[in-house]
Amino acid sequence: MLSIVCGIATALCWGVGDFIGGAASRKTGPYGMTIGTVACGLLLLLITAPLLAATPLSPSGWLISMLAGAFDAVGILLLYLSMTLGRLSLSAPVSALTTAALPVLFGTVTQGIPDLPVLLGLVLALVAVWLVSQEQDASATAAPITLRELWLPLLSGTCLGIFLILMHAGGSSSLLWPMVAVRCGGLIILLLFLVTPIRAKLVPAAPLPWNLIVLNALLDLGGNSSYIIAGRHGRMDVAAVLSALYPGATVFMAWLMLKERISRMQLTGIISALGAIALLAL
Repeated sequence: MLSIVCGIATALCWGVGDFIGGAASRKTGPYGMTIGTVACGLLLLLITAPLLAATPLSPSGWLISMLAGAFDAVGILLLYLSMTLGRLSLSAPVSALTTAALPVLFGTVTQGIPDLPVLLGLVLALVAVWLVSQEQDASATAAPITLRELWLPLLSGTCLGIFLILMHAGGSSSLLWPMVAVRCGGLIILLLFLVTPIRAKLVPAAPLPWNLIVLNALLDLGGNSSYIIAGRHGRMDVAAVLSALYPGATVFMAWLMLKERISRMQLTGIISALGAIALLAL
């Protein structure tokens, strides 16, 4: 049961964080918010981990966790890029579904096929991830889907799915230091973008809202720590799929704060998610 609760907590933290980061990125640009959140989270962890005498991380744990952070940073940037160049209504669900599906496949190979209620819950949760990620404007999907529109979201979801798998492996023996390593890996990758030809496009369009960045960093840390705990006390694929329900929290925040309408498809996805949680908790 602790795994279920922590998986849901991860989805809530990441979903609310995405809402805050997405709303702020409209003014500052996604790169500024992303690197600000990662750097702020790293600073908070470097202050906290020594004070709490956190369990040290092995060299292999550092390597795995830093690699996880690199995949996480690339996955987020690819998602933002796919949303900019393609259809938002296609990018978000394809990326989210791929993110959730990869840990399920990995968990099936490494931990075996789960019991029938858990298997049904995983399938229903994957359906819920797709539904809650859909945009409200269904007319945007009327045009035929092309391979060119799919490859960026698929690549983004693949990176984020690998992040969930590596994050689980890196956090098997410690809690805080794997998150430090994740942010180190992410920060290195994000800084490398500054030496690429697109660096001029990465400059924030407005001053960074540091109050929102700190809040976003805290939510990100809360989500990561909940995910590690969920994976320790249950199946990794269950923790990953529940965590991937974060678009539902983003949709809810948009409805609550911005008065955006929740479509029937998204509402169906939220109801499906509740049914999946019930099956996984059996």
